[in-house]
Amino acid sequence: MPEIKPTNRRTALQSAALMTVGAAIGTVTSGCASTGTAGGTPKTPFTVPDTFVPIVGSDMMFPVRRIYCIGRNYRAHAIEMGSNPDREPPFFFQKPTDAIQNCAPGSVVDHPYPSLTKNYHYEVELVAALNKGGRDIPVEKALEHVYAYALGLDMTRRDLQRAMGDEKKPWEIGKSFDRSAPIGPFHLASAIGHFTKGGIWLKVNGAIKQNSDLNKMIWNVAEQISKLSQANELFPGDIIYSGTPENVGPVVRGDVIECHIDGLPNLSVKIV
Repeated sequence: MPEIKPTNRRTALQSAALMTVGAAIGTVTSGCASTGTAGGTPKTPFTVPDTFVPIVGSDMMFPVRRIYCIGRNYRAHAIEMGSNPDREPPFFFQKPTDAIQNCAPGSVVDHPYPSLTKNYHYEVELVAALNKGGRDIPVEKALEHVYAYALGLDMTRRDLQRAMGDEKKPWEIGKSFDRSAPIGPFHLASAIGHFTKGGIWLKVNGAIKQNSDLNKMIWNVAEQISKLSQANELFPGDIIYSGTPENVGPVVRGDVIECHIDGLPNLSVKIV
Protein backbone atom coordinates (compact mmCIF):
# COMPACT_ATOMS: atom_id res chain seq x y z
CA MET A 1 0.00 0.00 0.00
CA PRO A 2 1.54 3.37 -0.96
CA GLU A 3 2.50 5.72 1.84
CA ILE A 4 0.04 8.59 2.39
CA LYS A 5 1.81 11.90 2.87
CA PRO A 6 0.72 14.05 5.87
CA THR A 7 -0.92 16.67 3.65
CA ASN A 8 -2.79 14.04 1.63
CA ARG A 9 -3.79 12.22 4.80
CA ARG A 10 -5.21 15.40 6.28
CA THR A 11 -7.13 16.16 3.07
CA ALA A 12 -8.48 12.62 2.93
CA LEU A 13 -9.61 12.74 6.55
CA GLN A 14 -11.29 16.12 6.07
CA SER A 15 -13.09 14.89 2.95
CA ALA A 16 -14.22 11.71 4.71
CA ALA A 17 -15.47 13.75 7.67
CA LEU A 18 -17.36 16.13 5.39
CA MET A 19 -18.98 13.24 3.55
CA THR A 20 -19.91 11.52 6.82
CA VAL A 21 -21.44 14.67 8.29
CA GLY A 22 -23.21 15.45 5.03
CA ALA A 23 -24.63 11.97 4.86
CA ALA A 24 -25.78 12.12 8.46
CA ILE A 25 -27.49 15.48 7.94
CA GLY A 26 -29.10 14.25 4.76
CA THR A 27 -30.44 11.20 6.57
CA VAL A 28 -31.89 13.26 9.39
CA THR A 29 -33.44 16.02 7.28
CA SER A 30 -34.69 14.21 4.23
CA GLY A 31 -34.71 10.54 5.08
CA CYS A 32 -32.05 9.75 2.49
CA ALA A 33 -28.29 10.00 2.57
CA SER A 34 -26.54 12.76 0.60
CA THR A 35 -22.88 13.71 0.45
CA GLY A 36 -23.65 17.32 -0.44
CA THR A 37 -20.84 17.31 -2.99
CA ALA A 38 -20.61 17.75 -6.73
CA GLY A 39 -17.45 16.71 -8.49
CA GLY A 40 -15.62 16.56 -5.16
CA THR A 41 -16.49 20.16 -4.22
CA PRO A 42 -18.82 20.55 -1.22
CA LYS A 43 -22.05 22.41 -1.80
CA THR A 44 -22.25 25.48 0.42
CA PRO A 45 -25.05 27.96 1.21
CA PHE A 46 -22.87 30.90 0.16
CA THR A 47 -19.41 31.65 -1.25
CA VAL A 48 -16.45 32.78 0.87
CA PRO A 49 -13.79 34.54 -1.23
CA ASP A 50 -10.23 33.23 -1.17
CA THR A 51 -7.27 35.51 -0.46
CA PHE A 52 -4.45 35.94 -2.96
CA VAL A 53 -1.31 38.08 -3.25
CA PRO A 54 0.27 38.87 -6.67
CA ILE A 55 3.58 37.22 -7.58
CA VAL A 56 6.06 39.46 -9.42
CA GLY A 57 7.04 38.24 -12.87
CA SER A 58 4.21 35.71 -13.02
CA ASP A 59 0.57 35.51 -14.02
CA MET A 60 -0.03 33.39 -10.91
CA MET A 61 -1.28 34.56 -7.53
CA PHE A 62 -0.08 33.29 -4.16
CA PRO A 63 -2.96 31.69 -2.20
CA VAL A 64 -2.84 32.67 1.47
CA ARG A 65 -3.78 29.92 3.92
CA ARG A 66 -2.72 31.44 7.26
CA ILE A 67 -1.06 34.63 8.45
CA TYR A 68 1.39 34.11 11.29
CA CYS A 69 3.13 37.01 13.04
CA ILE A 70 6.02 36.92 15.50
CA GLY A 71 5.97 39.37 18.39
CA ARG A 72 8.80 41.54 19.72
CA ASN A 73 11.52 40.16 17.44
CA TYR A 74 13.89 43.16 17.54
CA ARG A 75 15.68 43.90 20.81
CA ALA A 76 14.97 47.64 20.87
CA HIS A 77 11.30 47.09 20.00
CA ALA A 78 10.99 44.51 22.79
CA ILE A 79 12.35 47.11 25.22
CA GLU A 80 9.96 49.84 24.07
CA MET A 81 7.06 47.40 24.52
CA GLY A 82 8.14 46.65 28.09
CA SER A 83 9.42 43.14 27.38
CA ASN A 84 12.62 41.29 28.23
CA PRO A 85 14.91 41.89 25.23
CA ASP A 86 17.01 38.80 25.86
CA ARG A 87 16.62 35.79 23.61
CA GLU A 88 13.45 34.42 25.20
CA PRO A 89 11.40 31.83 23.31
CA PRO A 90 9.53 33.47 20.41
CA PHE A 91 5.77 33.86 20.50
CA PHE A 92 3.39 34.00 17.57
CA PHE A 93 -0.13 35.21 16.90
CA GLN A 94 -2.36 35.11 13.82
CA LYS A 95 -4.35 37.53 11.74
CA PRO A 96 -7.37 36.44 9.70
CA THR A 97 -6.53 35.69 6.10
CA ASP A 98 -8.87 38.43 4.86
CA ALA A 99 -6.85 41.00 6.83
CA ILE A 100 -4.67 41.16 3.70
CA GLN A 101 -4.76 44.47 1.82
CA ASN A 102 -2.83 44.27 -1.46
CA CYS A 103 -0.72 47.33 -2.20
CA ALA A 104 0.73 47.79 -5.69
CA PRO A 105 4.24 49.29 -5.89
CA GLY A 106 4.30 52.84 -7.16
CA SER A 107 0.86 53.66 -5.78
CA VAL A 108 -0.44 55.14 -2.54
CA VAL A 109 -3.27 52.90 -1.40
CA ASP A 110 -6.11 54.24 0.75
CA HIS A 111 -6.06 52.46 4.11
CA PRO A 112 -9.14 53.00 6.32
CA TYR A 113 -8.64 54.08 9.92
CA PRO A 114 -10.32 51.27 11.89
CA SER A 115 -13.13 51.49 14.40
CA LEU A 116 -12.81 51.44 18.21
CA THR A 117 -9.28 52.87 18.41
CA LYS A 118 -7.75 56.24 19.18
CA ASN A 119 -4.13 55.01 19.00
CA TYR A 120 -3.49 53.36 15.63
CA HIS A 121 0.11 52.18 15.11
CA TYR A 122 2.32 51.18 12.17
CA GLU A 123 4.81 48.28 12.20
CA VAL A 124 6.91 47.61 9.08
CA GLU A 125 7.93 43.97 8.51
CA LEU A 126 9.53 41.48 6.14
CA VAL A 127 7.02 38.78 5.12
CA ALA A 128 8.03 35.25 4.14
CA ALA A 129 5.72 33.02 2.09
CA LEU A 130 5.94 29.22 2.24
CA ASN A 131 5.38 26.72 -0.55
CA LYS A 132 6.30 23.68 1.53
CA GLY A 133 4.99 22.55 4.89
CA GLY A 134 5.91 20.20 7.68
CA ARG A 135 6.40 19.70 11.39
CA ASP A 136 9.60 20.11 13.41
CA ILE A 137 11.48 21.61 10.50
CA PRO A 138 15.24 21.84 11.21
CA VAL A 139 16.68 25.35 11.09
CA GLU A 140 19.21 24.33 8.44
CA LYS A 141 16.36 23.15 6.16
CA ALA A 142 13.87 25.92 6.94
CA LEU A 143 14.72 28.33 4.10
CA GLU A 144 14.00 25.53 1.61
CA HIS A 145 10.35 26.11 2.54
CA VAL A 146 10.40 29.82 1.64
CA TYR A 147 8.92 30.52 -1.77
CA ALA A 148 8.93 34.30 -1.78
CA TYR A 149 9.25 37.52 0.22
CA ALA A 150 7.25 40.72 0.45
CA LEU A 151 7.13 43.99 2.36
CA GLY A 152 4.25 44.27 4.81
CA LEU A 153 2.65 46.31 7.57
CA ASP A 154 1.30 44.88 10.80
CA MET A 155 -1.21 47.62 11.66
CA THR A 156 -2.21 47.64 15.31
CA ARG A 157 -4.95 49.13 17.48
CA ARG A 158 -2.43 49.75 20.25
CA ASP A 159 -4.84 51.04 22.86
CA LEU A 160 -7.00 47.93 22.53
CA GLN A 161 -3.96 45.65 22.56
CA ARG A 162 -2.63 47.24 25.75
CA ALA A 163 -6.02 47.30 27.46
CA MET A 164 -6.52 43.60 26.84
CA GLY A 165 -2.99 42.85 27.98
CA ASP A 166 -3.49 44.80 31.20
CA GLU A 167 -6.60 42.72 31.89
CA LYS A 168 -4.75 39.46 31.12
CA LYS A 169 -7.10 38.85 28.20
CA PRO A 170 -6.21 37.85 24.63
CA TRP A 171 -5.34 40.96 22.63
CA GLU A 172 -6.53 39.65 19.27
CA ILE A 173 -8.83 42.67 18.88
CA GLY A 174 -5.75 44.89 18.74
CA LYS A 175 -4.08 42.93 15.93
CA SER A 176 -6.68 40.95 13.99
CA PHE A 177 -9.14 43.14 12.11
CA ASP A 178 -10.10 44.21 8.59
CA ARG A 179 -7.16 45.29 6.41
CA SER A 180 -4.71 45.06 9.29
CA ALA A 181 -2.13 43.38 7.02
CA PRO A 182 -1.22 45.61 4.06
CA ILE A 183 1.29 43.83 1.83
CA GLY A 184 3.21 44.31 -1.39
CA PRO A 185 3.56 41.65 -4.10
CA PHE A 186 5.66 38.54 -3.50
CA HIS A 187 9.13 38.29 -5.03
CA LEU A 188 10.44 34.78 -5.64
CA ALA A 189 13.28 33.76 -3.33
CA SER A 190 14.84 31.95 -6.30
CA ALA A 191 15.20 35.32 -8.02
CA ILE A 192 16.15 37.67 -5.17
CA GLY A 193 17.69 35.32 -2.60
CA HIS A 194 17.02 35.15 1.13
CA PHE A 195 17.07 38.10 3.50
CA THR A 196 19.57 37.92 6.36
CA LYS A 197 20.47 41.61 6.42
CA GLY A 198 19.51 44.90 4.80
CA GLY A 199 17.93 48.21 5.70
CA ILE A 200 14.33 48.34 6.85
CA TRP A 201 12.65 51.70 7.43
CA LEU A 202 9.32 53.47 7.60
CA LYS A 203 8.40 57.10 7.06
CA VAL A 204 5.28 59.03 8.00
CA ASN A 205 4.67 62.13 5.87
CA GLY A 206 8.29 61.95 4.72
CA ALA A 207 9.83 61.80 8.21
CA ILE A 208 11.79 58.69 9.24
CA LYS A 209 10.14 56.87 12.14
CA GLN A 210 11.53 53.33 12.04
CA ASN A 211 15.08 52.67 10.80
CA SER A 212 16.96 49.44 11.41
CA ASP A 213 18.52 46.38 9.77
CA LEU A 214 17.09 42.90 9.25
CA ASN A 215 20.19 41.43 10.90
CA LYS A 216 18.91 42.80 14.21
CA MET A 217 16.11 40.25 14.37
CA ILE A 218 16.31 38.19 17.55
CA TRP A 219 15.01 35.15 15.63
CA ASN A 220 15.84 35.09 11.92
CA VAL A 221 13.40 33.76 9.32
CA ALA A 222 14.82 30.23 9.34
CA GLU A 223 14.61 30.06 13.14
CA GLN A 224 11.07 31.41 13.08
CA ILE A 225 9.93 28.72 10.66
CA SER A 226 11.61 26.01 12.72
CA LYS A 227 10.11 27.21 16.02
CA LEU A 228 6.65 27.77 14.54
CA SER A 229 6.63 24.27 13.03
CA GLN A 230 7.05 22.83 16.52
CA ALA A 231 3.73 24.36 17.56
CA ASN A 232 1.75 24.04 14.31
CA GLU A 233 2.09 21.91 11.22
CA LEU A 234 2.95 24.38 8.46
CA PHE A 235 1.46 24.18 4.96
CA PRO A 236 1.96 25.77 1.55
CA GLY A 237 0.18 29.12 1.57
CA ASP A 238 1.26 30.06 5.08
CA ILE A 239 2.92 33.47 5.40
CA ILE A 240 4.97 34.83 8.30
CA TYR A 241 5.28 38.48 9.31
CA SER A 242 8.78 38.45 10.80
CA GLY A 243 8.64 41.28 13.35
CA THR A 244 9.17 45.03 13.44
CA PRO A 245 12.01 47.30 14.64
CA GLU A 246 11.72 49.95 17.33
CA ASN A 247 9.93 53.30 17.18
CA VAL A 248 6.45 52.11 16.36
CA GLY A 249 3.99 54.93 16.68
CA PRO A 250 0.58 56.39 15.85
CA VAL A 251 -0.93 57.68 12.64
CA VAL A 252 -4.12 59.67 12.00
CA ARG A 253 -6.33 60.24 8.99
CA GLY A 254 -4.46 62.03 6.23
CA ASP A 255 -1.05 60.59 7.12
CA VAL A 256 0.96 58.83 4.41
CA ILE A 257 3.08 55.82 5.39
CA GLU A 258 6.00 54.77 3.18
CA CYS A 259 7.86 51.52 3.92
CA HIS A 260 11.13 50.13 2.61
CA ILE A 261 13.29 47.00 2.75
CA ASP A 262 16.49 46.85 0.72
CA GLY A 263 15.85 44.72 -2.35
CA LEU A 264 12.06 45.17 -2.42
CA PRO A 265 9.91 47.96 -3.89
CA ASN A 266 8.51 50.48 -1.44
CA LEU A 267 4.97 50.17 -0.07
CA SER A 268 2.83 53.25 0.59
CA VAL A 269 -0.59 53.75 2.16
CA LYS A 270 -2.65 56.79 3.09
CA ILE A 271 -4.75 56.66 6.24
CA VAL A 272 -8.34 57.65 5.35
